[in-house]
Amino acid sequence: MNKSKTLRERLAAPGLILAPGVHDMVSLRLADRMGFDALYMTGFGTVASHLGLPDAGLATYSDMLNRVQAMAGMAGTPLIADGDTGYGGLLNVQRTVQGYEAAGAQAIQLEDQEFPKKCGHTPGRRVIPVEDMVRKIRVAVQARRSPDFLIIARTDARTALGLDEALARAQAYADAGADILFVESPESVEEMRRITACLSKPLLANMVEGGRTPVLSPQALQDIGYRLAIFPVSSLLAAAQAMQSTYERLRAMSAAASAGTQPLARGGADAPALMPFSEMTQLMGFDEVWAFERRHAHD
Repeated sequence: MNKSKTLRERLAAPGLILAPGVHDMVSLRLADRMGFDALYMTGFGTVASHLGLPDAGLATYSDMLNRVQAMAGMAGTPLIADGDTGYGGLLNVQRTVQGYEAAGAQAIQLEDQEFPKKCGHTPGRRVIPVEDMVRKIRVAVQARRSPDFLIIARTDARTALGLDEALARAQAYADAGADILFVESPESVEEMRRITACLSKPLLANMVEGGRTPVLSPQALQDIGYRLAIFPVSSLLAAAQAMQSTYERLRAMSAAASAGTQPLARGGADAPALMPFSEMTQLMGFDEVWAFERRHAHD
């Protein structure tokens, strides 16, 4: 990707924008060097990795702003940041938008759930009156300092109130000034096609493995009419599985040693794949540290 392009400029060009989820600074460093058009700071993954808690309205504005500042400050790739419900009323929405923009994010996602919000692919979600969310979107649009900072309006109405209500809400949010529309949790390809047929503003598809929406290839999403696709938890699920396998193997090695039986070999065909330590130190920037130390070795 051309790092000089803003997310708005990329959105004006043809083709699907694929934004992988990043949930901590290691995932951010890895994804940032791979040439994606955008990265998505997942609320689910960030709350899980930073606080060890479910994405159920437990993270505060301060918690999330801290993560936006760290990630956007390091990333060379445009960062889309999950802003939940705006963390309160209209004044909170204004503060959240301005805080995320000042932190360096290029887009904020705001949703129409009641507080406390819940992950979009879990049950029991309730939405606020459409008029209240319209006011939030208007405040968000007025609060940003640059038109290059994009407002993504998400509706969670599909699951509880049906697709017709979700489409009506998305159109109302578009009319209020949202730049990108996010109809959460369609439950079939047919519903996804209806969403793109009914709404004219750029549309976001949320690809959650094991969630309520079919996970499609980038080409299929582009053919349906989506402009932006996030894969928010793919890396988190992969990392969690790899860590679990590693810990299970270490536990088995410890149990074998305690029992006096033949310990498992540290390597072996069944051992989890590991990034070489030398590559990890390079990823984290140790080369720059060592170069600095050499330059100042005799000061």
